[in-house]
Amino acid sequence: MIIVVGGGASGLLASSIAAENGNEVLLLEKNEKLGKKLYITGKGRCNVTNDCAPRDFLDNVVRNPKFLTSAIYTFTPEDTMKTVEAEGVTLTVERGNRVFPLSGKSSDIIKALQQKCQRSGVKILLNTAVLSISKREKVFSVKTSNGDFTAESVIVATGGVSYPLTGSTGDGYAFAKSFCHTVIKPTPSLCPIILSEGYVKELEGLSLKNVSAEIIADGKPLASDFGEMMFTSNGVSGPIILTLSARANKRIEKGGDITLSIDLKPALSLEQLDKRVLSDFNKNVNKEYKNSLSELLPRKLVPIIIKLSKIPPQTPVNQISAEQRKTLVHLLKNLVFAVKGLDKMEVAVVTAGGVDVTEVNPKTCESKLVPGLYFAGEVLDVDALTGGFNLQIAFSTAACAARAVGKAKKLSDD
Repeated sequence: MIIVVGGGASGLLASSIAAENGNEVLLLEKNEKLGKKLYITGKGRCNVTNDCAPRDFLDNVVRNPKFLTSAIYTFTPEDTMKTVEAEGVTLTVERGNRVFPLSGKSSDIIKALQQKCQRSGVKILLNTAVLSISKREKVFSVKTSNGDFTAESVIVATGGVSYPLTGSTGDGYAFAKSFCHTVIKPTPSLCPIILSEGYVKELEGLSLKNVSAEIIADGKPLASDFGEMMFTSNGVSGPIILTLSARANKRIEKGGDITLSIDLKPALSLEQLDKRVLSDFNKNVNKEYKNSLSELLPRKLVPIIIKLSKIPPQTPVNQISAEQRKTLVHLLKNLVFAVKGLDKMEVAVVTAGGVDVTEVNPKTCESKLVPGLYFAGEVLDVDALTGGFNLQIAFSTAACAARAVGKAKKLSDD
């Protein structure tokens, strides 16, 4: 028998494929239902994959893309789409090649995977928490809250530690450590970034479009992106911020001199922006400085920029010097905030860190330390940017493990 621990995206697919290959499969899930985290992905719409070629997919993997190469080419985004479509789910491709169920309901993806499991003969036990996994000779003993089981192979698909209310509480790390595996420290990824400046609270709710943002550590550029972002009560979030958190989270976690620099007008050079500001000043020649920036900046941002520019608010526009204007232009191109840290794990989309992939066979997702022990999905130290890439990692590693465990069992039987 093969036991799969965890009834999320990777566990469901791994179970169904292993069973389709003629194996007796038991899926253990500690929650009262399957796919709890899958249910909330994509804001409840489930960005199931990204419709791109494997080589383009790997460009969006932040950590350990080389490890994923075999898995992604073995079970591609196209394979994922065909799998759920075969279960009756109609898909649609949206901006950035993001793939969603046409219904806009993540529950359709869960139902499809569950249906695939049921049709292939997977036995599913809900409300069954795995307490420990051990191995003696060639047999695994799995102790649970609902009795003890034995298996020839075990696939650990328990997820990471993000969104712990969905059941992702790091169980897989404990199982891995019990078999002497190294676990890279889990950190939040694809999450908001907390800033130190108190006035950030005044900007809460402000959305910025077509801006550039860059993380700088000890004076050196670390990661940058262009697009949309927004201010929260204590920091920033939005698409480009999530990307920066994924690319720079390990460095941010270390602390130190880390800043976030925002270019509010990336389409304009310093010289072009200076001309734009001068033009606005000429239009408002009889106004005070504090009333001259409404066409250039969002309303909430104006008082902050005025304060940071150190130009007295009541200064008549026609009395602002070229040097003062130069300071303002530089500020608009380099609005700098001190980074306090990453937001808490509970709001991170995915977990960075996990089972050290140097101890896992990339072609089979089998432990190099313990034959018959496999890892799939977020429990591994692999993560990617937003856009359906992380779910595809879950599916590809699950398929990789499920196919390998089936072959291994057949060889054992022979």
